[in-house]
Amino acid sequence: MTQSKDELIEHKRVSGTVKWFDPVKGFGFVVADGGSADILLHVNVLRNFGQSSVADGARIELLIQETDRGVQASAVVSVAPPEGVQTSLPDIIEMDRDEIARSPLAPARIKWFDKSKGFGFANTFGRSDDVFVHMDVLRQSGLSDLAPGEAIVIRVINGKRGLMAAEVRAWETVILTEDGSLPA
Repeated sequence: MTQSKDELIEHKRVSGTVKWFDPVKGFGFVVADGGSADILLHVNVLRNFGQSSVADGARIELLIQETDRGVQASAVVSVAPPEGVQTSLPDIIEMDRDEIARSPLAPARIKWFDKSKGFGFANTFGRSDDVFVHMDVLRQSGLSDLAPGEAIVIRVINGKRGLMAAEVRAWETVILTEDGSLPA
């Protein structure tokens, strides 16, 4: 039996911090814990994990490989939001964190999101109401941008001006319960 080219490449598991990521350019860089050269993170590797963006400062675990062009991520293992990032939205600040955590997760799609404006809207499946999605909530959730039509999972709260997302997760990162439903 012969090995494929990919099987011959050694993949190493590392943890680090996202230095920056630009979904428009389609790449960014990660700084590994303990130093070393920057690690190239291509958008296709991130998409294979189920996200189209990642927030600067997010903690990330990767499989990496040495190439003739330097160190590159070959797979994303996990992403955690940046530490210490908190929202400045009064609707969320005034709520009990446990109450937000008890809100059910709802499958949704992004209607539109404008990173330069810092907000956008989503629609949860089975409902026609728009749900406001703010940039602060994205950063707090470890994301930096959303694309129209992107599948997500959100915790929806009743804000002072209507429905709003208090947490956003990439669809592919949520593990369904045994009966196929979303976890609490």
